[in-house]
Amino acid sequence: MEIKKSPKADLERGKGLSLLLGLLVALSVVFVSLEWRSSVAQATNTSSGLDLKDIDEVMNIQDEQKPEEPEPEPQQAQQTEVQLPEEFKVVDNNKEVIKPSFVSADQDKPLPPPNIPLGTKNVSADEEVDQTVFEIVEEQPEFPGGMEAFMKYLAKNIQYPERAVDNGIQGKVMVRFVVERDGSASQVETIKGVDPELDKEAVRVVKAMPKWKPGRQQGKAVRTRFIVPVVFRLQ
Repeated sequence: MEIKKSPKADLERGKGLSLLLGLLVALSVVFVSLEWRSSVAQATNTSSGLDLKDIDEVMNIQDEQKPEEPEPEPQQAQQTEVQLPEEFKVVDNNKEVIKPSFVSADQDKPLPPPNIPLGTKNVSADEEVDQTVFEIVEEQPEFPGGMEAFMKYLAKNIQYPERAVDNGIQGKVMVRFVVERDGSASQVETIKGVDPELDKEAVRVVKAMPKWKPGRQQGKAVRTRFIVPVVFRLQ
């Protein structure tokens, strides 16, 4: 019996066609890879915008446009001689130096007095102290006989105004004055009043007081400010 092969089972039948297809695919792959590399290289060259030649040309142009700075000339040291005035020149220690003396042209003529404005007086320090009014002193002024004698003096010499009596006005008037160095009272004024008529009577009776014993500061009689109450009371 003879054995026969089926045409479908023949492996040699499509061998040539398969070889041709494989070669075609391999050439296609090689061609695509070459095209891809060339496109990438072209893209990188065009993306930079300038190649090495362009960069060199730009640098050369900038160097040509940059002005050359002139080299600084060496400064010559100028030695100048400082001229000192005659008073500051150094002289030999053995040389005698004549000191200038300033003498008035007219030695017999006295110097003029200082300029003093018109209407003013040259007040000495002692006179200034004498004119000062002290608020607090070492020894306070004193009425002859003390404050009890002063109250008796007020009670005896006050003349109560009739209108104040009729209206029943009474109260305490504070009177301020300056005890001078001789004990007399000056600058009498009220600092706390009750009624105009009572205030006026208080000032009158204080001005009519006998001389006080003046205040003293460092053993010397001085002007001293003093305050006394003048009481108006109806019986």
